[in-house]
Amino acid sequence: MTLEGKHALVTGGGTGIGLAIAQALAAEGAQVTITGRRHEVLEEVATQGLHPMAMDVRIEEDVAAKVDAAVAARGPVQICVANAGVAEGAALHKTSMEFWRNMMATNLDGAFLTIRECFKSMRQTDWGRVITVSSIAGLRGLKGAACYSASKHGMIGLTRALSEDYLGTPFTFNALCPGYVDTPIVERNVTAISQRAGISAVEAMDVMVNANRHKRLIEPSEVAAAALWLCGPGSGSVNGQCIEIAGGQT
Repeated sequence: MTLEGKHALVTGGGTGIGLAIAQALAAEGAQVTITGRRHEVLEEVATQGLHPMAMDVRIEEDVAAKVDAAVAARGPVQICVANAGVAEGAALHKTSMEFWRNMMATNLDGAFLTIRECFKSMRQTDWGRVITVSSIAGLRGLKGAACYSASKHGMIGLTRALSEDYLGTPFTFNALCPGYVDTPIVERNVTAISQRAGISAVEAMDVMVNANRHKRLIEPSEVAAAALWLCGPGSGSVNGQCIEIAGGQT
């Protein structure tokens, strides 16, 4: 397998799952534009093959301008990974409109804008892969996180519909649906769950670990391996799928 000559763009590429995917793609020869809101975080991880670019996926004008700049610098985006997202829970009666809109703007609007702008150059080529990083919460409702679950369900609907729109073309659209992954988001959620449920940090971590069927956190590299497989030889017939990475059946 080689991705030499391919330009990939990964949103939320400075940490966690996004960084692991970006590094895996770069290791196979791709030139990878990594985006995020904090340029200093991107700069810290920008090793060979990773090119940092500050971008806010919630802002249409910023996404359009930055993707155009990345295409000008490194050619058409042929691997688009819509990964940027926020993961927070809130009870329904405590969910403000501001909380709802920020979640949707980041997770769902951000995926839509990223894919739309990347596809403008991708469709001029003879091969392309669009990968959205949804969640197990995109396939079933996650207790205490209705807003998050809705945004991730929306990402799956978007991915499936686009796969239908472009059937028979050299472009595929698939969603990765991991359970709880060992990333800074999980670390932040320990505090949030502990405070919300009135339990200890250890008990809060156990809630997430036990939600994965194999009773351990998933490594970011495991999610990255699935993304790499979708970009590899023989993946052209995998299209419109939700690939669960959760240690068992959900």
